[in-house]
Amino acid sequence: MKNIISTHLIQDRDVEKIVGKLLRFGVITASLVVLLGGILFLVQSGAQGRPDYHIFKGEENDFITFDGIFMGLFTFKPMAIIQFGVLLLIITPIMRIVFSLFSFILEKDKLYVVITLIVLAIILGSTFGGLKI
Repeated sequence: MKNIISTHLIQDRDVEKIVGKLLRFGVITASLVVLLGGILFLVQSGAQGRPDYHIFKGEENDFITFDGIFMGLFTFKPMAIIQFGVLLLIITPIMRIVFSLFSFILEKDKLYVVITLIVLAIILGSTFGGLKI
């Protein structure tokens, strides 16, 4: 009996370690991508004059859609690289939820599978559907 409990706790600790590494990897990767985009932006636009912040200029339409970000990413546009880093940062907790879902499926814990699916559906629906929840 004691071995079964300790084995189960070790598996839970392993899952927690993997989730921690997943989150750490996602944040570090996103930070490096944003840093790379920032450096490219400074190299390309750093010699320009001081920007006028009295007039608000929104983000270009090219960089507010997934297609625009990926097209700009493949053409090495600095703003697209920065936006891609932000996307990676947003995807990181979503990947944590997906990983948790698989671990609950492996544990055959139906209640947590259902709860995790609901949370994942809400997040994906609001991300891709533009729902404000």
